[in-house]
Amino acid sequence: MHGLRRRTPIKDQQVEALLFQRRAVLAFVVILVVFAVLLARFGELMIVHHSEYAARSERNRVKLQPLPPARGLILDRNGEIIADNRLAYRLELVPERAGNIDQTLDELAQVIAFDDDERKRFLELVAARRRFQSLPLRLRLSDDEVARFALERYRFPGVDVVPYLTRHYPEGELFAHVVGYVGRIDPADLGELDAQRYAGTTHVGKIGIERFYESQLHGEVGHERVETNAEGRVLRVLERSPPRAGDNVYLSIDARLQRATAAAMAGSAGAAVAIDPATGEVLAFVSVPSYDVNLFVNGISRTDYQTLLNAPGRPLFNRALQGGYEPGSTLKPFMALAGLELGVRDANYTIFSTGVFQIPGQSIMFRDWKRGGHGRIDVVESLAQSVNSFYYQLALDLGIDRMHDFLSRFGFGAPTGVDLYGESAGILPSREWKRERFKQPWWPGETVIAGIGQGYNVATLLQLANATASIAAGGRRYQPRLVHALRASFDEPPRPLPSTVISADAVRNPANLALVQRGMEAVLNSPTGTARAVAKGASYRMAGKTGTAQRVSRNRDSDAPVTLREGQKNQALFIGYAPAEAPRIAIAVVVEQGGSGSQSAAPVARKIFDAWLGASGTQDVDGAGNLPSGLTEAGTRDPGPGTRRSRHRRGTARGCRATLPDDVETEDSGSPTTATGPLHPQQLPTIPIWPAGSRVPRPGSRHSRLPRPRSLRTNAHEPRSPLQLLDPARAAVAGADRGGRAAAGGTAAVVGHEPGGGLECRRAECRHGLQAGHALCARLCPAGGLHAYSAVDLAALDTLVLCRLHWPAGRGGGPRRGQGRAALAGSGRGAFPALGTAQARLADDAGVVFP
Repeated sequence: MHGLRRRTPIKDQQVEALLFQRRAVLAFVVILVVFAVLLARFGELMIVHHSEYAARSERNRVKLQPLPPARGLILDRNGEIIADNRLAYRLELVPERAGNIDQTLDELAQVIAFDDDERKRFLELVAARRRFQSLPLRLRLSDDEVARFALERYRFPGVDVVPYLTRHYPEGELFAHVVGYVGRIDPADLGELDAQRYAGTTHVGKIGIERFYESQLHGEVGHERVETNAEGRVLRVLERSPPRAGDNVYLSIDARLQRATAAAMAGSAGAAVAIDPATGEVLAFVSVPSYDVNLFVNGISRTDYQTLLNAPGRPLFNRALQGGYEPGSTLKPFMALAGLELGVRDANYTIFSTGVFQIPGQSIMFRDWKRGGHGRIDVVESLAQSVNSFYYQLALDLGIDRMHDFLSRFGFGAPTGVDLYGESAGILPSREWKRERFKQPWWPGETVIAGIGQGYNVATLLQLANATASIAAGGRRYQPRLVHALRASFDEPPRPLPSTVISADAVRNPANLALVQRGMEAVLNSPTGTARAVAKGASYRMAGKTGTAQRVSRNRDSDAPVTLREGQKNQALFIGYAPAEAPRIAIAVVVEQGGSGSQSAAPVARKIFDAWLGASGTQDVDGAGNLPSGLTEAGTRDPGPGTRRSRHRRGTARGCRATLPDDVETEDSGSPTTATGPLHPQQLPTIPIWPAGSRVPRPGSRHSRLPRPRSLRTNAHEPRSPLQLLDPARAAVAGADRGGRAAAGGTAAVVGHEPGGGLECRRAECRHGLQAGHALCARLCPAGGLHAYSAVDLAALDTLVLCRLHWPAGRGGGPRRGQGRAALAGSGRGAFPALGTAQARLADDAGVVFP
């Protein structure tokens, strides 16, 4: 059994053949199915989805590259460039052609210096980008560096100098707090920007006008269709759609006035803002100290940034927009208006200032700045002498809530809405505000100090300037703005931006405003005015108010002076406008650590007034440049009527034009306006005149009524040689006396100096009602027109001489009678007898005055 071997089974050939046949069929079926699936997929890709995949293939071959637009320019109101795009050069390197990167950078540093931060940033770009792409290593090469690299270029394959446009600010520090600057787009900007619109753009506005008008300055991106290989390398350009440059922005600021303001503020920490009362346009906007914005365009170094942060005076802080200051006595004109408008005070109200004030029932004493007091004081003198006692009592009578509600009409306690980001709102206190802020009740003593602009009161300089412009504009308050016009291209005219009126009736009774304006004029022109020294020698009349905000309290029970250390000195403030009879500029100035408003801030204001109005009281038309073609005259600095520096051509009435608002009634409408105080020039039409040398008709005759003007032009019978009135370029007009009152449409006589050396008398029609005891002051325009400005109360004057006109000696034959001084007066009462019907007397060289 053990010897028997196991038998091997015999193969069944037929079975194996059948098995192979089955397997072959199965494999064939599988192959057919696979081929069917492949064919179906090929059909889907090549037929069904052909257009889709063809487009994808095209996109892989053709790429759309963005072309960033040129940023719009920023110019001042006269076309002077404030921010432009300058050609610069940067050093770029292609990694795949440069060989050893570290070795190349070491050798390149011996030719063109770059710091460790720039090297680190470049190596980060190399790691993140493709090696065939050209990457920037160093920006803004100097001409010397470009020339030095050109000599060594053969040593550095893959390294080249590439031109590009960069933002540049020619004035550096002058417009830093207005224009701002652009900077590189960072991750924080990406979340706010439209990725498609900013494709290819590297810089964006960070602060100032550059940020607020970013959408207008940026422009529209263009595109380039280029063919690339599989690696993404550009082979050729197929199509190009050019970008559209951004709009040019014209500021309302005048660069020359900005320079003059900065020069006046030199050496101080503070701010100054100037506004056109008629439009709300900002004419100057200065915060000092300032800084060079060019440092931030392509990234500021750590050293430079730390230097700015640690610099004395905090140059990065925008004092005009964000600085909060106690307004001090600059709030008194608005407090006086509050008392008059709300019926708490009237024009005849007076107090007797003893130098101290006490709340009834309390022992705390509040002091005047003048020891012993100011004596008997009315509203005008309370402003002229800045009498605290007057406003202590007024604040108590008004109460904090009524003060809050009235002062809010002038924009205190709220942003002005100027076209800049980051504006502070200030603080306008009230009972509700204190309860919410401190969880405490309001005390009477806090009302008293709030009446002189201290305590919780905080205002920005822009708020003060805008509120002052409202007083100058007759109670109309505009939203301040820094941009005058936008211009899409040089083929299109600029598009002026409209002025926005926030409030047209901040003052309901013009007589109340006139009284406050008289008080503000007395600050600079009265013998008792706190800033009278500042106005000396001016050929124009200013109005304003000084302010001094204390930073350290003194002992209430002692009159001993307080010794203040550095950093504890009072803040000096000044608000004002000029010319007083036809305001063209309103300003607010603050000098930190200035001591007093009359000593520090008011002289700065005088320099700003002089820079804008000139020695003759008007702006100079010619200068660095005129407004670009297409800008409206609303943006020009038009000289005032009757001034020597007015350069309008003879025979035209441009210097005499006035615009009548719809709500001003004139004689043409059948309801004459009564002149009860200083009026805004826009409320007065141009008054026609009689020809030079003509005989003055007797009042009441058929010639005493002049034809009414049908337009705002002067009378057609204007003289061939207009009157040339010298310093102070004013004339006085006497109104007709009709039964003790000068009615509207009365006549007046004007005496002036003829260029030939003689005197000539003109007759004008008074288009205002003049109360008895008043006379109408006016200016004579260069074209011969007489433009009325304001009514003057004769009883308020020390003498009967309203205005003095100083003539030069006559030509040929020596001086003539009347060439010394001329004065005109109107109807009077009491000690001032009426002069008949518009009669006038001359005060000649011998000093003869009225009987």
